[in-house]
Amino acid sequence: MSGPSPTLEGFRAAFRCPSVTFAEIAWRWTVGAVASALFLFSLFEFLNTLPVSHGDATLLGTGQPLLVGKAISHIFHGSLNRAVFAILFGCLALVLLWIVAASIGRAATVRALLDYFRNSFRRDVARNVSTSAIPTAVPENNLNSVPAGATDVAVGDPLTNVYPDLSDSIAPPVLRSLAVLNLLRVAVSLAAILAFIGAATLAGFASPAAKPRPGLAFILFLPFAALICIVWPALNWVLSLASVFAVRNADSALDALSTAVTFSRERLGPVLAVGIWTGMAHLVALSIAGTAVSLPLTFIQFVPPRLVIAVVIVLTLAYFAIVDWLYIARLAGYICIAEMPDAQPVLAPLAPPSTSQSPPHAAIDRDEPILSDLPILILNAPS
Repeated sequence: MSGPSPTLEGFRAAFRCPSVTFAEIAWRWTVGAVASALFLFSLFEFLNTLPVSHGDATLLGTGQPLLVGKAISHIFHGSLNRAVFAILFGCLALVLLWIVAASIGRAATVRALLDYFRNSFRRDVARNVSTSAIPTAVPENNLNSVPAGATDVAVGDPLTNVYPDLSDSIAPPVLRSLAVLNLLRVAVSLAAILAFIGAATLAGFASPAAKPRPGLAFILFLPFAALICIVWPALNWVLSLASVFAVRNADSALDALSTAVTFSRERLGPVLAVGIWTGMAHLVALSIAGTAVSLPLTFIQFVPPRLVIAVVIVLTLAYFAIVDWLYIARLAGYICIAEMPDAQPVLAPLAPPSTSQSPPHAAIDRDEPILSDLPILILNAPS
């Protein structure tokens, strides 16, 4: 009989474990809210540090685009260093916050999904063992020949070995491995950004200011950008998948990476199926959300703008919640593949009970005198 579909099991786990989705939303939206608040606070503080002279205010009050542009240029002159330092410190703080929150959140969600699938598969194995391992009929006179506790030993050992129970607390080495993996994800993202800048710089050499050729520069930049867009998501996906094995096996970051690469190579078909189906569901959600967000904007001239903005924000948050739910479904699908046994343990059927009766020919004693009373037929051959 074919095993369960990891994609369907992933969606079923996301439906049956809403607390896992809420935990994912909690840590992701916490980081997003802190990032938004930090951005607004830094922006307002940066604007308060800008000196505005009386002449600049007069130029801004004229409403003329040329004069307003000159005033803004004069106001922001010399403030680039402060803006760069503010962005660097803000990004560093957000990176540290994301690493800590992502490590704790991923450990909690993966452990919850591991508990769900291990309990589910444990029940399935116990059900199969109880229905297939015990003989259907045992002679009444041999019921006492089955050793006491034989069924318990046969059933308990495979379940314990295949689906061991997780500890109640998250070990510090697990959090350390997750922090290293998340730090590598940040490093990969930073390397991708620098790669885009480097590709644009190299392509710009083909279009000098003396003889500009923007078409050639764009053609040269395109293959570099395509290569970056392929390598970056692939590395990020492997690092995110490695976090599952860092929690599941309590491996170090390098061991978890090695296990993730081996897992994706050996289970390529199911892994691709889970990724493709959840990706298609994400595209459907994106198209629906885009249509739903654009619909209120058409009534912005007839309804208060604040109401339209509020509706757009609510729809955007709903889309983000659906995306987080789909991510949990994909993560659950991967965990289902990892936890699914190659072959469920099946008990060997009990040996047929041995009877104490001897065969009929063994019960006859050939030396008995009664056998000599039998007539002996002698066949004479014809002469």
